[in-house]
Amino acid sequence: KLIFTTSLLLGTTITISSNHWIMAWAGLEINTLAILPLISKSHHPRAIEAATKYFLTQAAASALVLFSSMTNAWHTGQWDITQLTHPTSCLILTSAIAMKLGLVPFHFWFPEVLQGSPLTTGLLLSTVMKFPPITLFFMTSPSLNQTLLVLMAILSAALGGWMGLNQTQIRKILAFSSISHLGWMTIIISYSPKLTLLNFYLYTLMTAAVFLTLNSFKTLKLSTLMTTWTKTPALSAMLFLTLLSLAGLPPLTGFLPKWLIVQELTKQDMVTAAVTISMLSLLGLFFYLRLAYCATITLPPHTTNHMKQWRTNKPVSAMIAILITMSTMLLPIS
Repeated sequence: KLIFTTSLLLGTTITISSNHWIMAWAGLEINTLAILPLISKSHHPRAIEAATKYFLTQAAASALVLFSSMTNAWHTGQWDITQLTHPTSCLILTSAIAMKLGLVPFHFWFPEVLQGSPLTTGLLLSTVMKFPPITLFFMTSPSLNQTLLVLMAILSAALGGWMGLNQTQIRKILAFSSISHLGWMTIIISYSPKLTLLNFYLYTLMTAAVFLTLNSFKTLKLSTLMTTWTKTPALSAMLFLTLLSLAGLPPLTGFLPKWLIVQELTKQDMVTAAVTISMLSLLGLFFYLRLAYCATITLPPHTTNHMKQWRTNKPVSAMIAILITMSTMLLPIS
């Protein structure tokens, strides 16, 4: 585990600090190879299938990154990441990064992979593994095709919302929420890249809080989430607030990036895009509310086939406490 986590950190650091395309590609490869054993650790068939799917998509995306940078170098003689100017390489790079991140229309692998991996690995997949591709987006953002990015972003928000509506597996719901959040990040990348990074940091914070809370509950399905209320009432109540923050309700933290992004879009005269993506985030609000409903609002005398869980006196870890506080309180405090 130590080797794999250090390799993850190393790969991420190499990618985000590189100037040369080959170095960025090498960092992405190290990342992919380091996360694969963490996905397939349980030796369950679902886990092995998830690892295979993850490997194939990430290998294809890495090959596309190399291809776009080589095309650019062929035409311009530049290997610098910020100097990506050739339009064809920009298009290929956009599709490659979309595959890496799981943006629509390359999103199909992400829910499956998240469903097959344990909760802590799922947290790594939806936060740490998204960071290097987003930094590449950040560095190449001036030369990318804005129309394409906005289109992909709105489609991501739409499909992330719609496909999450009828899920019962919590990891799949979180995967679709991740896809719609990535839509919010992509729509603003070519206008105000700093907002993308802010959105990513706050999303990471809230997702980490949710995943770690679920990990301490040991819940994977909505039906088992219903019985955790008896186990740790305070943590369930805080999970309710964190989920609403993830949905982007004011006055919680998750409202801040959405607010700033809508403001920036209206400054750029993209009112229709802003209205569309805000309406589509209501779809996400629906399934967050369903998670929150199962976690907190449904009180014990409901009918479920699962055994009630014993309440434990085990203290909640400080990490979860800090993350939950930050993911609910950052906006009101500031």
